[in-house]
Amino acid sequence: MLHDALLYDEREDGTVQCNLCAHYCEIRPGHRGICRVRENQEGKLKTLVYGNLISRSVDPIEKKPLYHFLPGSRSYSIATPGCNFHCEWCQNWQISQMPRIMEMPSSQRIAPEEIVKAAIRTGSQSIAYTYTEPTIFFEYTYGVARLASAKGLKNIYVTNGFMTAEALYKIQPYLDAANVDIKAFRDETYRRLMGGRLEPVLETCRRMKKLDIWLEITTLIVPGVNDNPQELEDLARFIYEDLGPETPWHLSRFYPQYKMTDRAPTEESILYQTRTMGESIGLKYIYIGNVYGENNTRCKICGQTLIRREGYITHLTGVDKDGACTKCGTKLDGVGINAAS
Repeated sequence: MLHDALLYDEREDGTVQCNLCAHYCEIRPGHRGICRVRENQEGKLKTLVYGNLISRSVDPIEKKPLYHFLPGSRSYSIATPGCNFHCEWCQNWQISQMPRIMEMPSSQRIAPEEIVKAAIRTGSQSIAYTYTEPTIFFEYTYGVARLASAKGLKNIYVTNGFMTAEALYKIQPYLDAANVDIKAFRDETYRRLMGGRLEPVLETCRRMKKLDIWLEITTLIVPGVNDNPQELEDLARFIYEDLGPETPWHLSRFYPQYKMTDRAPTEESILYQTRTMGESIGLKYIYIGNVYGENNTRCKICGQTLIRREGYITHLTGVDKDGACTKCGTKLDGVGINAAS
């Protein structure tokens, strides 16, 4: 299952430096990086998961979650094992942490061409690299995305954002949208509970905006981890000032998972209080996740309901064929939003 890796430097002593994510792992011959899926073989870096899919399905794009990108469409979603973080509340830990806890299953490699054909066959308008961290199976995402783009499909990363500028610039010609999970707004939390750092994630978000990649942010609010009101306000101000008030922010409710089964789910009141705070700062689109309730999109000027959502069923009720509010004519921020979607 070995495949040549991209984005690394060779050293005279046989070590290699991986330049794919912000860990910048220096890997000795016969060893693997932090993600456990990139291995130095005789001075050459190899990826162990190229085409080795652990999960694939057809999802509503709202499940990513993306609410302002091709709303109501299907997204063909794929993942391989592994991650460059080890979040203690990971909802997909069985596959994201698989290379750390057990031998990865061997499977038939699925060629990028087959993924693109399957996406078209299922009526999907996009391919999402999701469930685990797409950065760690970068070579595969790059191969699939190039073919998908040529066939008119969009490409989406659902990511922790801990990638290098080199990786982002390489995938950028084929990457149309991303949901970046800003897991906390304190560097100490990233270092202690995830094995990462905050600033590279924030810089990825800034770069995506500059590169015109449609961006939405998700924050899972975990009791005792990142639910301090001041921290959440700092995060909201970062989104407003650095990414723009039109950037959607998804606030998700925590449920006990993986190594964090010792605490209760997030109180719903915290989610709604955070939304009110974010709106007072000036954010235009804030949504509540993992809670049953209304998550409609309203016009930022007149307040008319533009997109009505019932679970993952989406109705474009208040926009015209150009994606503008039928009441006041204001363009709704997003991509592929119109009455024909």
